[in-house]
Amino acid sequence: MAKKQKKLLVVLCIALACMAALAYFLSHRSATQNNTPTPVTDILTDSISQIVSACPGEIGVAIIINNTDTVTVNNKSIYPMMSVFKVHQALALCNDFDNKGLSLDTLIKINRNELNPNTWSPMMKDHPESEILLTVKDLLRYTLAQSDNNASNLLFNDMVDVPRTDSFIATLIPRADFKIAYTEEEMAADHNKAYSNYTSPLGAAILMNRLFTDRLVSDEKQDFIKKTLSECKTGTDRISAPLLDKKGVVIAHKTGSGFVNENSVLAAHNDVAYICLPNNVSYTLSVFVKDFKGNESQASECISHISKSVYSILTQNL
Repeated sequence: MAKKQKKLLVVLCIALACMAALAYFLSHRSATQNNTPTPVTDILTDSISQIVSACPGEIGVAIIINNTDTVTVNNKSIYPMMSVFKVHQALALCNDFDNKGLSLDTLIKINRNELNPNTWSPMMKDHPESEILLTVKDLLRYTLAQSDNNASNLLFNDMVDVPRTDSFIATLIPRADFKIAYTEEEMAADHNKAYSNYTSPLGAAILMNRLFTDRLVSDEKQDFIKKTLSECKTGTDRISAPLLDKKGVVIAHKTGSGFVNENSVLAAHNDVAYICLPNNVSYTLSVFVKDFKGNESQASECISHISKSVYSILTQNL
């Protein structure tokens, strides 16, 4: 009964926040019609602030619109990245391979006995053989599209380690906005280490935005990363959820999911996306949920409501 009441409370809070956000949005539309236009950034800030204030956890949001206008809510450098850092990892590895003149088609032999059967790993399900032969591109596809932890650990341990990954990303986004200190394997052994792989919502948004609007590594490798993120199969109930039935919308994203502690608190639930609309508007949306007092489905619902609000405001005001 307590769980049902808790779930109903979360849903009610979100519904009330959405109603308040809608009322605010409509009032601003009325003001605009009276020749007193309100900047879209202000509308977004107020709408998102009302949604996140009703959710039982700390939620940070960042939006970059058409590579120019920026909106942030609760933008602190304290959010555990979880598997979002696999985008950072992919970029660092591709940069290293560019510098060494190596191809992502390089073959890697993997001993199945060295893999962790108790972690999230679609790769292990797809390859039951004792010795697995995959390209680096295959491994990156597993990490980016399916968030495979074994593939990520292999890339960190055998190719580009955590310190070098962290150092390279610091050349792309502000140092104060992120830190990568541990692998998936290390975080699984000690859940508290996840809080040391942190980011601000804006830091993550800047990196994703630059990935799609700037040249960070060789064109071939960067195009591969972008294409693979557009095929991401995880977390479709988050930012993607309200956009899946929208004609002409293209989305590429990367999720990250945390553990639930003994007090039933969800450490992290994240999504970072680059979205192209048919009205020639493109935007990066970054949503990080920390210490959420509810389950993953409820946290996803909060992210989905934020995404729906952003989409509605941008399609009607730009």
